Amino acid sequence: MSRRQRVVAVAGAAAVVGSLLAAPVSAAEPAPPPVTDYCGDQCHHILPPGQNGNATLAELAAHMLFGTRPKHSDDQIGKYDQLVPGYRELTTGTIDEFFNDNSFGVPDDQVERRYQPRADVTVVRDKTAGIPHIYGTTRSGTTFGAGYATAEDKLFLMDAMRRAGRGEVTPFAGGAEANRQLEQRFFASSPYTEQELQAQIDSAAQHGEAGKRALADAQSYVDGINTYIQQSHSGRYFPGEYVATGHIDAITNEGRIEPFKLTDLVVLASLVGAQFGGGGGNEVQNAVARMSLHERFGPERGEEVWRAFRAENDPEAISTLHDGQSFPYAQSPANPQGAAMPDRGSVIPQQLVFDPTGSATREEPDTQPDSTTRPPLPPGEISDPVAPLRGMFDDGVAPGAMAEPRGMSNALVVSGAHTESGHPVAVFGPQTGYFSPQLLTLQELQGPGISSKGASFAGLSFYTLLGRGQDYSWSATTAAQDIIDTYAVELCEPSGAPVTRDSNYYLFRGECLPMQTVERKNAWEPNLGDDTPAGSYRLVSFRTRYGPVTHRATVGGKPVAYTTARSTFMHEVDSIIGFQKFNDPGAVNSAETFQRAAHDINYTFNWFYADSKDTAYFNSGANVVRPPTVDPSMPVVSDPAFEWQGWNPADNTADYTAFAEHPNSVNQDFYISWNNKQAQDMTAAGLEMTAVQRGDLLDGRVRDLIAGGGKVNRVNLTQAMADAGVTDLRAERNLPDLLRVIDSAPVTDPRTAELVERLRAWQADGGKRTETEPGSKTYAHADAIELMDAWWPLLVRGEFEPSLGPDAYGALTDVMGINESPSGWQNGEPGLHVGQGHQGSAFQHGWFGQVSKDIRGVLGDPVAGGFDRPMCGDGDLSACRQMLLDTLRQAEAAPSEETYPGDADCEAGDQWCADSIVHSKIGGISQEKISWQNRPTYQQVVEFPAHR
Repeated sequence: MSRRQRVVAVAGAAAVVGSLLAAPVSAAEPAPPPVTDYCGDQCHHILPPGQNGNATLAELAAHMLFGTRPKHSDDQIGKYDQLVPGYRELTTGTIDEFFNDNSFGVPDDQVERRYQPRADVTVVRDKTAGIPHIYGTTRSGTTFGAGYATAEDKLFLMDAMRRAGRGEVTPFAGGAEANRQLEQRFFASSPYTEQELQAQIDSAAQHGEAGKRALADAQSYVDGINTYIQQSHSGRYFPGEYVATGHIDAITNEGRIEPFKLTDLVVLASLVGAQFGGGGGNEVQNAVARMSLHERFGPERGEEVWRAFRAENDPEAISTLHDGQSFPYAQSPANPQGAAMPDRGSVIPQQLVFDPTGSATREEPDTQPDSTTRPPLPPGEISDPVAPLRGMFDDGVAPGAMAEPRGMSNALVVSGAHTESGHPVAVFGPQTGYFSPQLLTLQELQGPGISSKGASFAGLSFYTLLGRGQDYSWSATTAAQDIIDTYAVELCEPSGAPVTRDSNYYLFRGECLPMQTVERKNAWEPNLGDDTPAGSYRLVSFRTRYGPVTHRATVGGKPVAYTTARSTFMHEVDSIIGFQKFNDPGAVNSAETFQRAAHDINYTFNWFYADSKDTAYFNSGANVVRPPTVDPSMPVVSDPAFEWQGWNPADNTADYTAFAEHPNSVNQDFYISWNNKQAQDMTAAGLEMTAVQRGDLLDGRVRDLIAGGGKVNRVNLTQAMADAGVTDLRAERNLPDLLRVIDSAPVTDPRTAELVERLRAWQADGGKRTETEPGSKTYAHADAIELMDAWWPLLVRGEFEPSLGPDAYGALTDVMGINESPSGWQNGEPGLHVGQGHQGSAFQHGWFGQVSKDIRGVLGDPVAGGFDRPMCGDGDLSACRQMLLDTLRQAEAAPSEETYPGDADCEAGDQWCADSIVHSKIGGISQEKISWQNRPTYQQVVEFPAHR
């Protein structure tokens, strides 16, 4: 039976085995002893769409046929969505309408289910959201319960993710193009062998007693997962996707759910770290763009233009730390040495896919389902159960190239000196994308040495990763400082044959070594939902001592391979010690001890902390110490003189910056972060830390709250976050200056004047992307919003391309796209998708600051860190103004169907739908669309009134 036929059989099979697919009734156990909670009723949180991510076969069939959903799979999405129309009327008494209570424990009248998966642990599920509250009498029992409960809620998701992290999605779920791109992306960034994964497990014990304890916690956690797998399989209440994907027979129950191993946790950690916890690796693209500017303008002016675009330490960029602290890191030296610039036109991506057969040889199937022999699937078919994961990682670059980090989280933290209560207030959380089920899972953990509640990535939830302790709360945003460098290794041939870019030997300290190859042989059956022929291919990663090869080129005529050296490579599990401390009330009892725990995390995150007395910030990451002559933004010659200081190629360790050199602070008046610049002299890997960045939306609102002695509370700080989350950054920060240029002379054409006034009215009304009324699915100022969406790519091209030339302009857009709008389209090119459409997060990457600096330069304003001379209209105000008016009229003429192209979720031209958030299915349960909001997916609102 083919996979498609097996899925068709779901409805019929469910009727046969439906009575067997309910989890066993648990025995009533004594209530666990209470844990002291110092937050009272002032801690809240939310995580859409719902805690439950597992659906039995019967529940899948019911969803496909009748649209019903399993309990607790969608009971947080409504609260989350309603903050958009409701935030202006928010009060302390109505916070519960938009967030769930995040207190410790479950009142007796709110207990939905109480059971013991093992004698030393009790799990209590609450009625409100079905969150597992896990109480262990032993430490092992606590983490065992965490594994068991997480498998109850997210087993199929965890299974899909461990395969994605290994680059082995297609054998599990079929050879859909999205699945192939997903496994290629992860394999390119973390091509580990099973032996290397095990080596990371073995190295954990080298971290002393804390490492041994973490290893024991992880093993108990895996034991809990596997106990659930065994029980649910034999009891036939496992996720129905295993039947739908052909891994278990619906009638006979034959088949297998593979047990989890400790190495699976390493895979999941590497997946999360690669996505959210690294920065850099874009040096080849930087070099190409920089060289194109030198060719266009000559070396001197070309370098000035590059530095303006690079915005390395932009004096106009807002920083999370704003009290004058300086934390120099990853700065470009005045006279860099060792740069390995590619010869013009010589760069080619490293081949990753080999020997494709069948459906792997083409992008789309060339046959259609035969409805005469295969009946159609029920509504809501599981057409591609893990393909939606690709949206989390796709940024439009070729497989093998390093991606821009998808920074999406935010934080607003205000010290007690500026709050009504005198206690700190925080509104913060990570933005991990919108999926059904959600990648994060909620839990409370109470056991010896563990006391926490909050969110963790499913499969890594033996500790709470973001949440609260007894008297403190913490969260993080992606930092993306540069911990990934590109080295150019000279290629060689030991046989003496001519060396070419295809040579697979390289020089390492005078010796010609073979590249190590790591391979995945992937084959798949027909994709679910179509008749694509089975296919296969090999994924091959070529690795050097300096990391995986991403490109081939020539430098000065000599063939080289460009490689990525990542400081966390082979060290994915090292961060476990920091997370262990976050959960330990004995380890974290103050702002300072929290910062020390955060320093044990090698991923690049901005960490925020609040208790009843103090606030704190710390920027974590394995920040390498480079030679002072090396420019981290450019590829470097692979020579010991330019390697990281103290680098040991045997285990990829090096010298790292000390605690005091990481941006850190206690009790600054307030902290905001939306993946913006951390501190003065802290250099980011990308080009977005400039004069206009979405963190401005938070910074300005919090400053307004405390201006003139104003006081902050949970309500107005939540409102500040929500208001920023529905604001178009371009309308608030760019449009006023664009209108100043247009207003420099009268607009004589009536139609053009009407367009200008349409934009002016929207900007004056706050530049929001919100509905006319809740549920209308029509924006207020819809015409102005559409005009801006169509105008931005036209005006950016019109402003810069004439001066830069098409080659340099194109190279710079390869480094950073010009726009990251809610609907996800950029550069004005049909079919070019930035990858975040329907994912909520917007306005992180784009030329917003570059436009601002150039336009203000044309206006004659003083611009710190601006271009040497304006590019719009070649510096002529009248010519720049004419370009803006011409492109504005072009934008008005653009059909709505081009501005908002249709996709699988929306009809072409549907503006609200194009912006809307879609919870991408990883499995069989779908969710309703919700309104766009630029907001964390997991979010806390906290104010602790007391402390231990």
